[in-house]
Amino acid sequence: MSHTPYRPETIALHAGQSVDATQSRGVPVYRTSSYLFKNTEHAANLFALKELGNIYTRLMNPTTDVLEQRVTALEGGAASVALASGTSAIFYTVITLAEAGDNIVSANNLYGGTYTQFDAILPKLGINVTFVDPKDPSNFEKAINEKTRALYIETIGNPVLDYTDVKAIAEVAHRHGVPLIVDATFTTPYLLKTIELGADIVINSLTKWIGGHGAGIGGIITDAGTFDWKAGRHPLFTEPDANYHGLRWAIDLPEPLAPIAFALRVRTVPLRNLGACISPDNSWIFIQGLETLPVRMIRHSENALTIAEHLKSHPKVSWVRYPGLKDDPSYPAASRDLKNGFGGMVVFGVKGGYEAAVKIIDSIRLFSHVANVGDAKSLILHPASTSHSQLTEEQQLQSGLSSELIRLSVGLEHPADLIEALDQALAGV
Repeated sequence: MSHTPYRPETIALHAGQSVDATQSRGVPVYRTSSYLFKNTEHAANLFALKELGNIYTRLMNPTTDVLEQRVTALEGGAASVALASGTSAIFYTVITLAEAGDNIVSANNLYGGTYTQFDAILPKLGINVTFVDPKDPSNFEKAINEKTRALYIETIGNPVLDYTDVKAIAEVAHRHGVPLIVDATFTTPYLLKTIELGADIVINSLTKWIGGHGAGIGGIITDAGTFDWKAGRHPLFTEPDANYHGLRWAIDLPEPLAPIAFALRVRTVPLRNLGACISPDNSWIFIQGLETLPVRMIRHSENALTIAEHLKSHPKVSWVRYPGLKDDPSYPAASRDLKNGFGGMVVFGVKGGYEAAVKIIDSIRLFSHVANVGDAKSLILHPASTSHSQLTEEQQLQSGLSSELIRLSVGLEHPADLIEALDQALAGV
């Protein structure tokens, strides 16, 4: 399919699959731990990266390979690596390009688990993170120093829903010779192709809209294949790597593999040796989700905009954030870049503060009270006391999270039914 400029709806259904000897139209699930080698030379060549092929399902799997190729095609990248979760994808991304003594500069409006990983776990490993307000790209520039190895952002911050100007921050990153890492979970490759805007590494939680049905846990890293790792700021790519036969990833790889040096290092260093591998069954689940992703993202976005507009006019709602609202602070940049919709997330503040928010969540019908987003079913959560509870009150306020904020992941139900459920819950406060 790489030779034909198919559109996303077609790519989501067909990319990555070569029909095997069984002629199965559906992608088979390959439940195997390991693969036969033709001979000792073949085995040695696979381990030395002289040939590409299957070695062990911790490293690769034919079912997972279809998933990786399909996401790569949708993102417009060069290679992808699927992992056991979105958080492992984030962790493996960072430790693939940074080591003790290095730092990254990150947006401060992150998912709570990511914030804690950056704030409490990475520093214990000697990798420090500087948090900045992403609404002003110059904040990143001011924080970069000689030890900075990457910039990190989310396309739409979780949970406040500020849209991030990917292109402007990519320009800052590239001016200083560092890659831009983008968590694109809230937009998916259907709503936004971040690589076209300058992203060098894209992370998606497969658990969310790509899977679409809350049926599995997974994450995926996509390497754009365009960053110059031998430019001098990434010694893990230019100095001999004891993890892999002294290979210098940016220098020694043959030309067909050189553009995907980052993806190869993710696969053969952290994934091979730390083992956060995705199961082939979960890969199959996410392939099913990918096939309907374009259709679902349109409906998610339509429903979310309808809900946001309704909440804005409700007398018991004090404020609403949704990038698709014309008076939202993010609308100018979001409307420039998001041409297929603004996503399925809405957040709002209810008059009466925390007590009123809790009462709504405990009484609402139809919305499931779970710590997840991106399901076909509508979901509701109070982030300050759950998904972002690891953050201090000061950290929550710095990222824009207030105690009255209610987070909605708007699903595929009829919007009138969702509005009725919200109105009924609001009537009780």
